[in-house]
Amino acid sequence: MSQKAPVLGASDKLAFLLSLVPYLMDHDSAQVADVAAHFGVPPERVRDAVNLIAMSGIPGETHQYLHGDLFDIQWDEFENNDRIVLTHFVAIDDSPRFSAREAAALIAGLQYLSSLPENADHETISSLMAKLTRSASAAPSQVAVAPSETGDAISIIQAAVRDGVQVEFDYLNARGDDVHRRVDPLRVESVDSDWYLRGWCHLRQAVRTFRLDRMGTLHVTDTPADAPDGDVVLPDSLFEPSSDSLSVVVELPASALPLIADYGPIGTTPGADGDLVHATLRVAHYHGLKRLVAGLAGVVRVVEPAEARQIVAEWAAAGLARYDESSGGGE
Repeated sequence: MSQKAPVLGASDKLAFLLSLVPYLMDHDSAQVADVAAHFGVPPERVRDAVNLIAMSGIPGETHQYLHGDLFDIQWDEFENNDRIVLTHFVAIDDSPRFSAREAAALIAGLQYLSSLPENADHETISSLMAKLTRSASAAPSQVAVAPSETGDAISIIQAAVRDGVQVEFDYLNARGDDVHRRVDPLRVESVDSDWYLRGWCHLRQAVRTFRLDRMGTLHVTDTPADAPDGDVVLPDSLFEPSSDSLSVVVELPASALPLIADYGPIGTTPGADGDLVHATLRVAHYHGLKRLVAGLAGVVRVVEPAEARQIVAEWAAAGLARYDESSGGGE
């Protein structure tokens, strides 16, 4: 004897209907049995819901429910083959949609997530990208995101965190120095397209941040992680200054201060223009300013010291010269 389905309240029935309509819209046709299995409900409940949907709509200008004011289905398919095929939608087609550009941006972000090792071939992400493509106001531009070059490093570090062991690697800093590091990995974070490892560095005896794309010969060791007291607290900001850090003053609009929050500005003062402020940052070396200025071109300007301004200016000039060379140089 089959078990009787539990009685649903009004709110549960409404929630089921609100989930069922988008599901049917995403499928050209669907067997009642497949829909029932997808939602985990008896087939009869699906049939009752479809009959209710077919009697739902919005009254037209005459304030009466005419043919075009209701949902509609292919009744022959439904009654003879137990198959649901929606043929007319009401109001849903008029709901706000993502523009083609918005949908393309979201799809690019989802593709980037799919490129990470822990999300590879994730069915949920693929399904969401397909829905965004179908539901946009126009066909989104074709986008392709290259797989992350740091994907292998992320997997190695995740394994080390899971097993509670240290990692070792050769690290090339912005000064061009290549130093061997042994680190207790604590967290992997990203800023824009760059990925960073935060962990206890046994060389510096302090928490340090390392860019994954500057690591070489990264491997997991058999040595258990043994940071002091086993309870290292990570600071909120990604880039934490040390006792030998250098002070740099940059100028930027006050509204852009959140963009440099990861650099932990230690103070601000009014700039020359009323809309600008001077923020003091602590950096390991002036070369580290290159990425900050490049990422916020036209927004951030290095004010002092002069050495920092010169390093950034020379780096920018060298980059501009390469564009001149690629375009043929002279007249």
